[in-house]
Formats: sequence, C-alpha cells, structure tokens
Amino acid sequence: MTAEQCSGVCHQAHALGLPVHMDGARIFNASVALGTPVSEMTRNCNSVQFCLSKGLGAPVGSILLGSQDFIAEARIWRKRLGGGWRQAGILAAAGLVALEESPKRLHEDHANARRLAEGLAQNPSIEIDPESVVTNIVIFDAAGTGKTGTDISLRLKDQGVLAIGFGSKIRMVTHCDVSRGDIDDTLSVMSTVLD
Repeated sequence: MTAEQCSGVCHQAHALGLPVHMDGARIFNASVALGTPVSEMTRNCNSVQFCLSKGLGAPVGSILLGSQDFIAEARIWRKRLGGGWRQAGILAAAGLVALEESPKRLHEDHANARRLAEGLAQNPSIEIDPESVVTNIVIFDAAGTGKTGTDISLRLKDQGVLAIGFGSKIRMVTHCDVSRGDIDDTLSVMSTVLD
C-alpha cells in the first residue's frame, strides 16, 4: 500500500469518526521497496505496530506507536493479558540494533528474493511472476509439479531449506540470515526436490 493509498483510507475512516491502526509488521520492507519513508507511510494513522523480529532481524519484539493516552491504555491491557518483560535490557539492545542498522540493508533481502523468484521461474512446473516480488516474500504455485506445497516444503526441510506450503502454493521469505549463496543453494535443492 502506498502512502497515498493509506492516507486515503485514513481520511475516509476519520470522516466517519473511526481511528486507523496500521499493522506494519514489515513496514520497513515496504518503505525500502516503495522508496518512501515510514513516517510518510504512517503519517495519518492513529496507531502503528511493527516487528523488530521479522525483516529487521531482532530475536524478538514489536513496537507499538500512538498517542500518549493510547499507549497508556495498551500497557494496561498488556498487563491484564499477561504480557510484560523483566530484565529485558539485552533484548532491548538487540531491538535497537535491528531498528538502527537493519533498514540500511533490507534492499539486499529484496534482491535475494527477486533472484530466488527468477530462478524458480526457470522451472516449467512452477508458476511465478518475478516482477511481482518487490520485497522479501516469495510466493509461487507448484501445482504443475503434481505435489502439494506442504509435501514440497517437507522435502525441502529435509534438505535444510525452510518454506511454508499451503494448497499448491509455497511461501519463502528472505532475511538477514539468508545470503546470495543460500539462494543459489536453495535453487539447487529445489531442482533436486522437484525432480
């Protein structure tokens, strides 16, 4: 979703008196792909959540942003539901590193995802449009293989490649722990698994 599209949704919701929350789990990936600052993409949202652990590579954690009153109420609900951290400094430090350093290299994850999509597109049993891969998520249809996405994912796992199958489709995600060499290895393993 572009900043303009999000702004349009916000203006319509606000005209009806409705607040807008953005689940921005991978908003930094979207920001890099669109070439738009996160601040511009979320400018008209009342609240935003994003993950430190997904594209940004921290071991755990999410950040919730909103008005002071909203955050105060969120803290109360977090405690009511059993959430909370004690002695969380080491995890907070990892979150700070992820937030400060990871956005600078997200373009590498996107390039690796595109390389994976282009390699997969070479297999006539796989249906994927590499141009549709703009961030670090690759989804392709393996119906032409005669196998389910789950079957293929299990066989990939046996070879050290993690993927999620659903129906005839498979989802793969690149991140800071996946190198260009890993993409080449994955394509090789995929070839073996499909043959």
